Amino acid sequence: MTGFSVLITLTMLSMLLFARRIAYAGESDASAVRRRSSIRHEDIQPRVLAFYYPWYGTQTFTGKWRHYNDIDTESKTIGSSTHYPAIGPYDSHDPEAVAYHVELAERAGIDGFIVSWWGKGDFSDEAMPVILDESQKKGREVTIYYEQVPEQKPDQAVDEFVYILDKYGSHPAYQKVHEKPVIFVYGRALGQLDIVTWASVIAETERRYTPGLMAIADRLDRPAARIFDGIHTYNFAGAAAGRSPGSVTQMMRRRYSEAVKAAEEFKRISCLTIIPGYDDTRVRTPGLVVERHDGKLYQQMWEMVTALAPHWVLITSFNEWHEGSEIEPSVEYGEKYIELTREWSDKFENTSSSS
Repeated sequence: MTGFSVLITLTMLSMLLFARRIAYAGESDASAVRRRSSIRHEDIQPRVLAFYYPWYGTQTFTGKWRHYNDIDTESKTIGSSTHYPAIGPYDSHDPEAVAYHVELAERAGIDGFIVSWWGKGDFSDEAMPVILDESQKKGREVTIYYEQVPEQKPDQAVDEFVYILDKYGSHPAYQKVHEKPVIFVYGRALGQLDIVTWASVIAETERRYTPGLMAIADRLDRPAARIFDGIHTYNFAGAAAGRSPGSVTQMMRRRYSEAVKAAEEFKRISCLTIIPGYDDTRVRTPGLVVERHDGKLYQQMWEMVTALAPHWVLITSFNEWHEGSEIEPSVEYGEKYIELTREWSDKFENTSSSS
């Protein structure tokens, strides 16, 4: 094939792909980007949200251990978990366990959970009804953390978004902003499609689900702020490992300041994440450790993000036991991080209300 023939063939393929995108999204990518860029969000109420994992299963409740191994109830250890839950291994489908978590969230001043979600019919999907129902009883909110795009195909992302919104979006406990349900998009899923394609995914979702949605991207930059309704990051443990609490907060203050500015420029929802610590050495080799420093890291992170006045504060995590980032009560720390969260969530709310 000659160079000229190759050029013609590539041009035709590009035109076909472009036409398919138009047919798929109902508008061109460029049009979707322009429309997303023009959106402005005002009057965003302050929120404290915690990332929540509904993937734990026990033999006694669902008939199979899920996300647990090498459990020793006498020594209170779990081979796949850095720390040991104060109530022992629990099942994410058990209403009593979920009710306990929701009660803790209320006590800690956490407004809601961002629930890790892995697809239609997944164990995490099956846990959603009980999480929503128990959260409603305590006036807490629930949204979904969209973890991955099936086969990395945009039409699959749209189908799953519409499924989530149709099935859960009208529930009284599902988190909404200006009557639109919220979906957080994790970095893995975000990276499986380019940022322009995500504009079309959101546009097509809104065409098929007329109430619309609020999509929050796991990126802290201007391109993400331009396309999505808000920006956040899940975890910064990689940059924080081996640093003192003061060094971590100084480093993140610079990054977070720019993120808040980017969100403000496009009138998007600014979300800043804090962690109590991190230790994934039970599930990864060699693994990564961010020391808790007896709560000092958590407190200094809270102080820093409160001063930056984002719309929402996100906590990584409520119960990611494998990575040792949980604030749920444990044998090792008791209720220390629930109490600290209560103290700082009150300060954040009071600061936000007065600003």
